[in-house]
This record gives sequence, C-alpha cells and structure tokens, in this order.
Amino acid sequence: MKKTLLALVAGALTLAGCTATPESEVEYDRALAAGYKALFLCSAIATSERAGATRSEKHIRSWELTGIYPALDPIVRNLPHTIVRRAEQNNVLDHVSVDWGEGEVPRIAYHQEGGGCSVAPMGMAEPPARATLPKTYPDGQFVTSDAPMDEALSAVFDQAFAKHYGAGARTTAVIVGGKEGDGVWRYADGFGPATPQRTWSVAKSMAATLVGAAVQNGVADVNASAGIGLNENDPRRAITIDHLLRMASGRYSDTPGNRTDPIYWGGATVGERAGSWPLVHEPGTVMRYANNDTLMAIEAIEDSFEAAPPSAFFAKVGMDHTIAETDWAGNYVLSSQVWSTAPDFLRLGQLYLNDGVWNGERLLPEGWLDYVSAPSGPQRSEGSYGYGASFWLMNNHPGVPKDTIAARGNRGQFIVIVPSRDVVIVRRGEDLAGVEGFNLERFTADVLAALDE
Repeated sequence: MKKTLLALVAGALTLAGCTATPESEVEYDRALAAGYKALFLCSAIATSERAGATRSEKHIRSWELTGIYPALDPIVRNLPHTIVRRAEQNNVLDHVSVDWGEGEVPRIAYHQEGGGCSVAPMGMAEPPARATLPKTYPDGQFVTSDAPMDEALSAVFDQAFAKHYGAGARTTAVIVGGKEGDGVWRYADGFGPATPQRTWSVAKSMAATLVGAAVQNGVADVNASAGIGLNENDPRRAITIDHLLRMASGRYSDTPGNRTDPIYWGGATVGERAGSWPLVHEPGTVMRYANNDTLMAIEAIEDSFEAAPPSAFFAKVGMDHTIAETDWAGNYVLSSQVWSTAPDFLRLGQLYLNDGVWNGERLLPEGWLDYVSAPSGPQRSEGSYGYGASFWLMNNHPGVPKDTIAARGNRGQFIVIVPSRDVVIVRRGEDLAGVEGFNLERFTADVLAALDE
C-alpha cells in the first residue's frame, strides 16, 4: 500500500510537468545558492549587531558559508553580493542582494524589525516596505579568554576545538553548566557570548518549548487537531499537534529530513509549502522526520503569538540574543530559522533542568520534560538515538545516563540535557558537510567523566 501511494504521488507530479530538466535544475540551484548567501550574510550581520557584537563578511564567509550542502557549496562562494545600509538610520543594515545569473533579478534578504532577516521570493526586485528598522547597537567585546575550570574538563574542551571528535568538526563554542549560572565555557576566535549562530534543527526543540508555553497558558492542547486540511471532512484533520511534534503526521513531502529549500532559501512561504502535503499513512503510525511537521505545529498555535510572541518567551528565560525569523509573509520558520547564542542555548537547557520554572514562574507545564522525553507510537525508543516530542533521546550510549535528551541541529548545534546529573552541555559549530561531523555521544560521555574526577 505504501509503495503504491508513493508511486501515485510521484506519477502525479511527473504528469503535472514537475520533472525538472537538467538546465532548470542548474538554474534553480544557482538561485537557491544566492538566497542562501543573501540570508546568511543578512542574518549573521543583523543578529550580531542587535546583540552588540560585530561580524565581518570575511568571518561569515569562512564559517557559515564554507562547507555547506554539496550542491550549493561551489556556487555560493563565487556569487557577488552587495550589502546595503541606511545612512539616515545610524547605518543600520537594510538588505543584502546576491547576483546569480546574467539578466536575472538578484536574490534579496532584508532586515526585519525584530533583528533577523527574511529572504524574498525569487524575482522580487526590491525589499518590501517595512516598519522603521531597529537602531544599531554599540559594539560589544568578544570574550576569548577561558573561564576557570579543572584540568580534566579543560582537556576535553581542548579536544572539542581540535579534530578529536570528527575530521569535519569545527567548534565555535562549548559550555558546561548546571541548573543556574553561566557555567564554564570556551569560544573560537571571532565568536563570543554575543555571537548568534543559526540554530538549524535545534529550533525544532525550541518550537516544542513554545508549544509547551502555549499549553501552560491554556491556549493549546497537544492532543487537539492541528487544523490541517480544507474542512472537517479532510482526513488530515485527524493530525494532532502531538503527531506533528513527534514527526508522525503520516504526510508525504518531497524530501525527508532537513531539506525545505523552497522555504529556507527560495522565498516560498510556510503556507504555500508546508501545509498541503497529502496523507500516505494513518496519523500516529509512521515516523518520518520532516521540517513540515514542525512548521505546521507552530502554525497550529500561531494565534497565541499575538499576545505571547516567541520573543517574549525568550526574554523571560534570559535568551536575550535569540531571534526567531519569519518568511516574508510573517510566518515563523521554527524548524530551522532561529539565530541564538551559546549562552542562550544554556538557558534553554536550564529551563528543562528546573522543570519549566524560571525565576519562580512556571513557564512550561509540570512534567513537560517527561513529555518531550517520551517516545510513543511509531517512534524509536532504542538504537543510536530515540525520539520524543522534538527532542532526541540519548538513551543507548556508553557513559551517558539513560534520561539524557538532546536538541540537535545541522552543522553541529547541540544542547544536551542530563536531568539525573543536573548538567547542560552546549556545543556550537560550523561543521563541514560530507565529512565526519562532531561525535556528540563521545563528547558527552567525556564531559560527564571529567566532571566526576
């Protein structure tokens, strides 16, 4: 049945003329690469300046724009770009444009009022009209000296910044902390506590946290329909928010895993791409990791953001340098498009260690840690990694306690939460695609062993 349905979907797309020619694929990749470069330059510069730091174009090119998807990597580096600022507004960043083909409209990523950026759709020649952009912030000071730590933990940190945990590993920050405080940390040159990086799929765990906040506020129910589908007769109405958080919606999408290129780099909106995929399985029976499920989980609680936007929640937790970006229509892209600092990652982990309570206020429902840590239905509970509600389960690794969970993102973004040890481990990176990445399991075990010495 499964193969038959997938064949029907593929056949329908082919009959509809959706099979790309080699020439069109090349052009599409160039346009995507231009959108990728425009958005990364815009977001890295804008979020850093908002945080009181600075990033040079050279630094961004050498980290975020190196070692990316193989199809885009050789294109990105050679595309010319222009950074436009508003002289009349303290030289605040306005937009970044990237040329990608002779006679083609450049790709544009433009600065939004919240401090992040959005990528315009292909063919949009000018950034849309926006509200007054935020003022520029004074330059901050990068902290490059090491915080005090014992010899054993320092040795593990040394290994994290070398190639010990993976040939393609490029570590930018490491923090180890407990339920409160700043922990101990180390940063690569040019990075510091005020340097946001893209979270990639760590944003999915942030999305689950925002759903938890909506549940705590009485405006969401994870067991309620997510509202997908045209009407009440649409079988997709059976998909709940819980199904979406657990990647068990049963929907088909064109690519599994982390690739949602039309939204991320192409300028398509969440509404255009994420909600229309058909069912191929009964909801709750098959797990298929896909960005579209997270995007629709956030769509299901979108009405609550008018009173309690993500920025307000992040501010409550002290995640002051975390920016949830949107598509150009204003929909949050909380499957990947969030920029955050290493200390803000630590704060999120500490919130879970404190059972969803921060500064005496309950922000997440009691037991939300247990909820995100528990697999159900078709999800894996054993093996290399299990999966809960948008958190990964590190429950089968030597030297790592069974209750350990992790938020994991592309290029080596990690938050490891070990409730039985009251420990949070943060690792940020810009690992090279196609090369052995950072071995989180070994690093976690080594950190915990060093804490025991």
